[in-house]
Order: sequence, then C-alpha cells, then structure tokens
Amino acid sequence: MLVDSSHDEKTPRTSNEKLPEGPREDIETGDSGLDRGLHARHLQFIAVGATIGTGLFLGIGSALAKAGPVSLLIAFIFMGTVVYSVMTSLGEMAAYIPVAGSFTAYATRFVDPTLGFAMGWIYWFNWSITFALELTAAGLIIQYWNESLSIAIWIAVFWVIFTALNFLPIRWFGEVEMWFSSIKVVTIIGFIIFSICINAGAGDQGYIGFSNWKSPGPFAEYMVEGDKGKFVGFWAVLVTAGFSYQGAELVGVGAGETANPAKAIPSAIRWTFWGVFVLFISTVFFVGLNIPFDLDALNSDKTDASASPFVIVAVRAGVPVLPHILNAVLLTAVLTAANSNIYSSSRIIVGLADENLAPQFLKRTNRIGTPYYAVGLSSLLGLLAFLNISSSGTVVFDWLLNISATASFVTWGLISVCHLRFQKILKANGIDRQELPFIAPFQPYLSYYGLFFNALITLTNGFTVFIDWNTSDFFSSYISLILFIVLYVGHKLICRTKVVPLAEADIVKGRVNS
Repeated sequence: MLVDSSHDEKTPRTSNEKLPEGPREDIETGDSGLDRGLHARHLQFIAVGATIGTGLFLGIGSALAKAGPVSLLIAFIFMGTVVYSVMTSLGEMAAYIPVAGSFTAYATRFVDPTLGFAMGWIYWFNWSITFALELTAAGLIIQYWNESLSIAIWIAVFWVIFTALNFLPIRWFGEVEMWFSSIKVVTIIGFIIFSICINAGAGDQGYIGFSNWKSPGPFAEYMVEGDKGKFVGFWAVLVTAGFSYQGAELVGVGAGETANPAKAIPSAIRWTFWGVFVLFISTVFFVGLNIPFDLDALNSDKTDASASPFVIVAVRAGVPVLPHILNAVLLTAVLTAANSNIYSSSRIIVGLADENLAPQFLKRTNRIGTPYYAVGLSSLLGLLAFLNISSSGTVVFDWLLNISATASFVTWGLISVCHLRFQKILKANGIDRQELPFIAPFQPYLSYYGLFFNALITLTNGFTVFIDWNTSDFFSSYISLILFIVLYVGHKLICRTKVVPLAEADIVKGRVNS
C-alpha cells in the first residue's frame, strides 16, 4: 500500500479540499508508526472477541430471573438498535479518518481537546481494569476442574502469555484473536441448534415449546409488584443488555492499523454488528424458551460453567458431559476478551499521545510497529487481579471495576456527539457526505437517537438504589460518571481549552486520500 508523501503534517491540505475520484487506498498515516497489518476479518473478530464474553455466557441467567424471557428479549433487541446507531456513526468517521484510538481523536479534533482527554482516559482505564477482571475470571473457571489450585497461578500465567502476545506483529495478533473468537461463535451456533432440538422434545423434559412463556410467564416483577415491577425488571436488564454489547466499538479502535480502511472498516462494521446481533438475539430467545425465569439455579453467584444458562439447559435436558465442554469454551471466551483488552487499551493510549493528551513516549513503536510502551503500561493494570487473593483486596478491586462500569455508555454517547459534529464540519468545508467511503444511514436522526438513549442509560443505570437506598451501591453505579466529570473539569480548568470552530477542525491528518 502506497503512502502519500506529498503532504506532511507541516503543510497540510486545505480543509475544504474535495475527495478525489478513484480508489481510496493511500493514507496520510500521521506519525503513530503503527503497522497497517489488520484486515477486515481481523477487525471483526477483535470486536467479537471483546463483545461475546461472560456477559452472554453467564450474565443473561440472572437477567432472565429479574425480567422474564420477553422483557429480556425486547431489551437486547432495543439495545441492538442503539449499538447500530453508534457503530454506523463510528464507521463513517473511521473509514474516512482511520487513526489509532479513533473516537478519542475525533472528540479532540471535532469537539474539544478536553472532551477527548476525559473520554480517552476513562475508556483506557475501562479496558485496562477489565483485563484484570478477565484474568481473575480465567482462574475461577479453571477451579471448576480443580479447586485446590490457587487462582494466583493462572493470573500470572495468563498475564505473561497475553502481554507477550500483544508485543507480536499486529497481523499475528489478529490471526490468534480470529481463531479464539471463532470458537465462541461456533459454540453459540451449536448451542442454538442444541436448544432447538431440546425445545422440540429431544431432552428429558420432552416437548417444551412456549410453555415457560405461559408459566411462570413472559414478564417477571422485580423489586416492586404489578406492572411497575415488570417495567423495573425490563429497565434493569436493559442495562445488562448494554453491558453485553460493549466491545463492538473496537472496530473503530483498530482503524489505525487496518490495510485499505476505506473497504475494510465498512465491511467489518456490517459483519460485526449483524453477526453479534443475530447471535445475541437467538441465544437470549432460546434461553428464555427453555428455562423458566423462577428457576433457583439462575441466581447462582458462581463464576464457572455451573452458573451458565447454557449449562442449565444441558443439565435439565439430561446431557451431563456438556458442562465440561462449555467450561472450556467459557475459558476461551474470557481469554480472548483479555487479549482484546490489552490491544484496545494500548491503542487508545497511542491515540491520546498522538493528540498530545498523553506523554509522547507512549506512542513509540518498535521495528514491527508495536507500541511497546503503551502495551506495557496497559498490561500493568492486569496485575491488580492479584488483589483478589485476599478478601480485603477484593473490595478494592470491586471498586476499581465499578469505576469502569459505565465507561462504554459514556463513550457511545460521545461517539454520537462526534458524528453530529463531523457532519457539520463536512458541510462547513464543502465536502459532500456522498463522497465518503462509508455513509451512515438515517442521519442525523440516528445519531441523535444513540446520543439520547446512551445518556439516559448512563444516568439511570443505578436507578434501583432509589427504590431501595444503598449508599455503597449508589457510588458503585455512578462513580465512573463522577470520574469522567472530574477528568473533564480538571483538564478544562488547567488547559483552558475551547470548542473547536467548525472551519478549524482537523479532517486532514490520517485521512483516506486517494
């Protein structure tokens, strides 16, 4: 792939220059030094690897108990529309300006550097601390087979493996992630086929059909009785559904390392969204068909295969060997998520450094294009998993994890803000959206839709504490939002940044050129 050397950062093109005709394969890469070794399939599976994890394999069990099968299904469908709005908005910007850290750079250039600073650092912390969570989860999953082994052993082993993997050339990382994620996809497809057979009468229970939608019913009451209780249950699992979709936006994070992004990113956006959406909706539908929401096993506090609704379906059907198979798959799900965690957090910090919002040494790359300082810093937070060895350390770890709880909702909402601003900037510079490599549909309405509901979910994700007040739960639910505000206000007071004028917004650096 050729790189346009006729324009550098010191002599940028005028911002109102039109996109030229012909194939868009050359790119102004900026100075990040990253290797463009990822292909569309790699982007898809990096996002799938981060999205399909413990939220789907374990989390939908307790969500089903809270809301019932129909509420859970509606919640996942509705959140799918919100995610679609975010991914298409991100896709339009990332296909045109494919840079490391994508949405952090867009917030900095299109809206306000302070917004990019707060958005980038809280998102970096989100994935870095989630890496520690996945390492802990991997150890707990292995204890399903041997409880005598300390999780500290597996935290150390997997920390070394996945830190080392992220120092390899990006194309190797992409291939490993693709094969790991494929295991999860095949498992979910297999579970859907298995569920159809069980529902039709192949298991010990005989024909199930829609009997669990009739008794105990399609909707569950949560915390309060009557219709209000059913709505509370629905809104509670709406938040759960949102958390399950988190990671889909990583398609944009990898834009700066994608070969031919004008073609690869739109393809990855479409396949990632529809692939994840269909798998999620099908899984939630069949879990709700085959398991009654009042089953005690759904409220298990375990983190291994025994708590998975996949396993509950198998056990109730009389297939005892399946739990061990699913536990192995659950382990791969956690490990591939851990792999994506280091990648995404390191690239976000490269994007921050590229926009002068982080120390410049963090964007340095080695001869194979790996940002080794960024990878090293991001992986260090994984060592916080060792806090879980002691009971007092677990409390600290849980609070750190709560800080990142709603970071993705904040990020999704701000991606919509960036896209709305991006459209105004294009108009101000005389650039027709029809000339872009990828065009987000239903604009600007779909971006407003995504912004509204992500803001609403961010503000109401802890609404249950107002029904049954608990101070600790309140701060657990809103500490990430508080931290974002602190980062924003602190940077604004120190740096005194201003909103970027439309005519001065940088849409040249990193742009698909021709």
